[in-house]
Amino acid sequence: RHNLKYFDKMRCLRKRSAVSFLGILVVCLLFMNLYIEDGYVLEGDKQLIRETATHQLNPERYVHSFKDLSNFSGSINISYRYLAGTPLPRKRYLTIGLSSVKRKKGNYLLETIKSIFEQSSYEELKEIAVVVQLADFDSAWCEGMVQDISQKFAHHIIAGRLIVIHVPEDYYPVLDGLKRNYNDPEDRVKFRSKQNVDYAFLLNFCANLSDYYVMLEDDVRCSKNFLTAVKKVVTSREGSYWVTLEFSKLGYIGKLYHSHDLPRLAHFLLMFYQEMPCDWLLIHFRGLLAQKEVIRFKPSLFQHMGYYSSYKGAENKLKDDDFEEESFDIPDNPPANLHTNMNVFENYEASKAYSSIDEYFWGKAPSTGDFYGIVFEKPIKISKIKVVTGTEDRQNDILHHGALEVGEKIVGSKKGRQCTTYLRLGEFKNGNFEITDVEHKVLFDINCMRILVTKSQKEWLIIRSISVWTSQTPNQ
Repeated sequence: RHNLKYFDKMRCLRKRSAVSFLGILVVCLLFMNLYIEDGYVLEGDKQLIRETATHQLNPERYVHSFKDLSNFSGSINISYRYLAGTPLPRKRYLTIGLSSVKRKKGNYLLETIKSIFEQSSYEELKEIAVVVQLADFDSAWCEGMVQDISQKFAHHIIAGRLIVIHVPEDYYPVLDGLKRNYNDPEDRVKFRSKQNVDYAFLLNFCANLSDYYVMLEDDVRCSKNFLTAVKKVVTSREGSYWVTLEFSKLGYIGKLYHSHDLPRLAHFLLMFYQEMPCDWLLIHFRGLLAQKEVIRFKPSLFQHMGYYSSYKGAENKLKDDDFEEESFDIPDNPPANLHTNMNVFENYEASKAYSSIDEYFWGKAPSTGDFYGIVFEKPIKISKIKVVTGTEDRQNDILHHGALEVGEKIVGSKKGRQCTTYLRLGEFKNGNFEITDVEHKVLFDINCMRILVTKSQKEWLIIRSISVWTSQTPNQ
């Protein structure tokens, strides 16, 4: 009998030990998965992981999501309600996601949806899907919004390009008694934490609808033909690694992702939903996937138009001063080699002026005869050229005296290629240069282009952007 008691006691101990060990093993596998998939974790993110690991989630309401975290590429098991529209019959190029809640003041959702459709051509509409998530737990408000959306956009719903969804409250994690990071008041923490979960559920739904995904807020105005502009930028980035491309500098507006990254981003927002606002989490996510620098394009394609915030109806007058209503005219900037004989300041090298990213070239005081040269990989026909120097902060660092020239007949090796003859197209005025109908003024196929300093200056020189639009290529 004594031996039986002893063996029973040992079995209990082994059982408890096994449960503890399995629990530790699951947590270890979870974070090993994150390390393996993402390559590395920043120190700040390690701290976030440690803090989140110690916070107890409600086991009944959140267990389905927590189990899914062991597979960051898999979808989260959630039942979505279709309030309007049906599953898409085919995959699109771009999904546009909107999450909306009831506001104390103002409502901009209908205007946002209207802007998306009105600013798109018939051909562009074939390649987009708009998913609206009504994320408020007030069923009466949701029903009213669905009626309004269905009445105003019935033909888009019938055409299969507009879907309205809702996630029942039962799927949400605990939203009360959360950590008050950054000394935020409790209701602010609850608001931003719920918003993170809203976005996670929306991303999870949209993961397989298209090749790319862009998140908008529910109070946004779009530029005309924004899809064509996005496609042009994506094409220009082929062969280069990116996680997030930004088409607005505000919050969670105009951030573009590969759809295959959406499941991981959804899991990430759920893991750290209570830690910080979603736009801050996006920066950590981008860094974890090894994109250290912001890749932002100008002009911005989306503008914040809401006056009252969804949080307590507070005033929100934020505007993106880089937004342009007519941004269809994005330059082509064909592949080229860039070089200069100017003294470059730090890492503001020549390549940064020719990029559509928000960067620039910065050289120390140039002298007469100094130049910034562009040698195109192939001869091209050019329709328009635009060069902008100086910035808002450095308004005097412009090209005070200069000219723009185009050339033909390349000589030299790959590193030292240049044109033998140049044709001057005009002078800089107030630091800027712009010319159209170049193909009618230049009879040869252009191999080179250069910015020539015609008089020495004491001020340094910032070349903020060089934009080249091409016409029909030779022999086409």
